[in-house]
Amino acid sequence: MADPVRITTEARAAALTGGRILLAHGGGGSAGDALLDDVFAPFQAAAHPRQDAAALDGTGLFISTDAFVVTPVEFPGGSLGKLAVCGTVNDVAMAGARPRWLTAAFILEEGLDVDLLRRTVADMHTTAREAGVAIVAGDTKVVGCGAADNLFVVTTGVGERLPGVDVGSHRARAGDIVLVSGTLGDHGLAVMAARAGLPLDPPIRSDCAALNGLVGELAEAVGPHLRCLRDPTRGGLAATLNEIAAESGVTICLREKDLPVGPTVRDACALLGLDSLQAANEGKMALVVDPAAAERTLAVLQSNDLGRDAAIVGAVTEPSAGRVWLEGEFGGRRRLDLPRGELLPRIC
Repeated sequence: MADPVRITTEARAAALTGGRILLAHGGGGSAGDALLDDVFAPFQAAAHPRQDAAALDGTGLFISTDAFVVTPVEFPGGSLGKLAVCGTVNDVAMAGARPRWLTAAFILEEGLDVDLLRRTVADMHTTAREAGVAIVAGDTKVVGCGAADNLFVVTTGVGERLPGVDVGSHRARAGDIVLVSGTLGDHGLAVMAARAGLPLDPPIRSDCAALNGLVGELAEAVGPHLRCLRDPTRGGLAATLNEIAAESGVTICLREKDLPVGPTVRDACALLGLDSLQAANEGKMALVVDPAAAERTLAVLQSNDLGRDAAIVGAVTEPSAGRVWLEGEFGGRRRLDLPRGELLPRIC
């Protein structure tokens, strides 16, 4: 009998233009980009297909939809239910809109614990109420045992444009300043630790949170100076900034010494050979702003509990084909590329 098929680098590369879907295609990195370009982008009406939310022409409304497949369903700092609301609320907010309404669809596996489902739905309603959004419609489907991983949730969000805010991944320009709203990699490492039973001390909690309130504060304080707002989920900050650099046609330079990473996340990444810049976040945002408003933006972020660890981490330096560089703590710099492969599947 032949040996089991091994997914080699060559096989992964070939799968980007044909063949079969791999877990890497859902990782938020280069494989997912290839899938988007080859399969989805040719049929999308959006001018910028990598945006997580789209404007509905002539209405002042934005819409976003997302599917959530995290394992385990409950993890330190959150759950699939909380994540499903926060993820879509944040996608609408990152478009410069105030989220107002959500719909939710559930795919349930035969044999699912009803108490787990009840807790998931309760978490969704609690999170939605705290975020000031209403869940107004939904749907439920049940599939056979083994056809899903406990349950999947799909949410769609609709929001209203915030006055004076015009943001997008294509709007960065040379001279702009790059900020992040807090520590990086918390969600990815929290889910990984929970899945693997890693005894981290102190334990890592997911940063899962709805950011629409914080975006509203930024809109009031520095709205016209905001260029780009993105929540760095799958693929982490590395993927998000590479997308901004490519969409805007600029170079972004980050300073490693200024990047906020919690000590437990940093130590866990060093132990496991991971990169915190590629790990998912679910309650943080990356911002590109006019340099005249950088310090004011930082002050607004740090005055909110969700932004208390915010930092200025880099700048847009020049027009280019879309590059991101990381300046090391001890000198030198390296190219920060899109993530390759799958860091951790079923994480958001």
